[in-house]
Amino acid sequence: MEAPSISNQEFASPPAASWIRFLRSYGPTPNNLNLFDEYVTGALSRANVQPIVLGSPHLEVMKQRASSGAPGSILIAGTAGDGKTYHCRSLWMFLGGTAKAWSSPELLKTLELADGRRALFVKDLSELNDEQSDAVLDLLERSTLGDETRSFAVIAANHGQILERLRDLGIRQNRTHPLRTPIQEAFLVSGHLPERLALYDLSRTVHRQSLEEVISAVAGHPEWEHCKRCALQAEERICPIFENRNRLMGSVNGVRFADRLGDLVEASRLNGWHLPVRDLLALVSNIVLGHPDAKEDLMSCSEVGRIQAAGTVEKGSLYDNAFGVNLPRRRAMDRPVFKAFSTFGIGEETSNGSDGLLVYGADDAKLSATFERLVGADPIYGATTAYLSAQQHYLEGDESARIDGGHEDFLSHLAAQRRRFFFTLLDDEPDFHHWGMTAFRFAGDYLQLSEALLKRKPVSESIRARLVRGLNRVMTGLLLENSDRIFVASSGGFTQSRISVLCDTQIPARRQGRLGMAVKLDTQTDRPCLDIVLGNEPGFAAQFTLSPVRFEFLCRVAEGALPGSFSNECLEDLLAFKAKLLRKAERLRSHLATDDDEECSAEEGALILNFIEIEKDGHGFTRPSTIRIA
Repeated sequence: MEAPSISNQEFASPPAASWIRFLRSYGPTPNNLNLFDEYVTGALSRANVQPIVLGSPHLEVMKQRASSGAPGSILIAGTAGDGKTYHCRSLWMFLGGTAKAWSSPELLKTLELADGRRALFVKDLSELNDEQSDAVLDLLERSTLGDETRSFAVIAANHGQILERLRDLGIRQNRTHPLRTPIQEAFLVSGHLPERLALYDLSRTVHRQSLEEVISAVAGHPEWEHCKRCALQAEERICPIFENRNRLMGSVNGVRFADRLGDLVEASRLNGWHLPVRDLLALVSNIVLGHPDAKEDLMSCSEVGRIQAAGTVEKGSLYDNAFGVNLPRRRAMDRPVFKAFSTFGIGEETSNGSDGLLVYGADDAKLSATFERLVGADPIYGATTAYLSAQQHYLEGDESARIDGGHEDFLSHLAAQRRRFFFTLLDDEPDFHHWGMTAFRFAGDYLQLSEALLKRKPVSESIRARLVRGLNRVMTGLLLENSDRIFVASSGGFTQSRISVLCDTQIPARRQGRLGMAVKLDTQTDRPCLDIVLGNEPGFAAQFTLSPVRFEFLCRVAEGALPGSFSNECLEDLLAFKAKLLRKAERLRSHLATDDDEECSAEEGALILNFIEIEKDGHGFTRPSTIRIA
């Protein structure tokens, strides 16, 4: 449908233009100016709008610590983009510092407090030369381990930077610096700091909660009220900026976009990706403003009228923007958040049912009602004129054109619809599942398992059974269906043989007393782990941490996939875990063996081996076999 024409005078100065201009400063622009706290602060003063305020439990605790008068220093640690400079500046302002003094070029900033104490602020330890750094670290040591009570330091630093500076200082002083090991162990959550050193590691922020705060702060910002009286939305016009904001904030077809986005962020975190607040701000800004035809691929109010007139509103779809589709691939992959999301393959992965609906649904009588409900009900980003036209052209084209890539326009639309499906399919959709549109088809079960362990709820029996079945198939190389027991098997030695039919020991798949398998939460990584205990005494247990990739691997194997066809890395990890269990089983046998046992176990010169055999229903059992040794 062609958008109504609009004059230049009508949208020469849209009421929310300053806010949108400011929001663009957080987006993934080519010059990456949003990397710097100072730039965003300057953009805020130029735009004259209310700032984006994010809640920070760390900041409140920092304020309490600094104002309490307790001796000791404050260390603000994290990776790039975690908000170290923001927290440092906020604490400076809270303690009475001025914005002008903070913006001054001095790298070391001193603040005299009302209670007579003196605070030395370092907003970035990496900017200091050795002499300045030594002076700061000397104050850090004296205030935390010495007798200094009237002066303290507030230091913002990357994890590696503070440890490297402490190591180098210790080398120059011919000693091991007393703070380096405690701080390093605190970063690894395995040590205790000196009582007078307050360490705030911003990289440990829970990512789903951080994303929710960013979405609430951006999509719920009061400046959006100006959009309600904008001419760009009059006469049934669709402003893609405001449409994206509304969909980000609310629900579409009963599905909350932010919840699915949070699932991606949480799964990425548990897969080892660290997504700082800066990246989450860039993600949300791109979701709202992204458009490949806009300047720097981010829309401003002045460009919306042109986009409407060109009929390309759908190119600004938030479902595409969430994966950086609007950006040049190189710039998107420079951002950890888009690189992490790319591992899910959303838009490339699909199911036969979903593609059948998207390709043939409009013309197939059996699918038309479902097509209308899932695609046709969204004329803005679903059944658009461009999509329906490309679909018809694809269906009417000859086979040679398809083979030669003559229908790439429709394939591009098809990928966009797959991405939209991920965010809009209901959890209980009877014939389609949104995780089925990704490379991690069991990610929903993984997140369910993690949440159950975190809340101390029972683990789903279907999830446990699938994990046991996958574990048994990797352990033995056999298509076992057992979900009640785990076979620790070998091929007759401690080799990593893929086929192992000799059962060294078997344990219950559910913890019985002290023996068997339990699914626990690894408190250091926040990931589920399999805890397998072979013996009643200490030293006969082994743990296997489940990342989303490892969980997916076991579930795929349980469903019939060949282990090596999905991930050789996961297979090697599990074979290493199997070798660890075999070693513990061997130690357990040696520990339990006595002369009397050996005399009674079998006649002299005989060896009893337990072979794993499979019944017709796929369940395995062990059959002892005696081998006589001449």
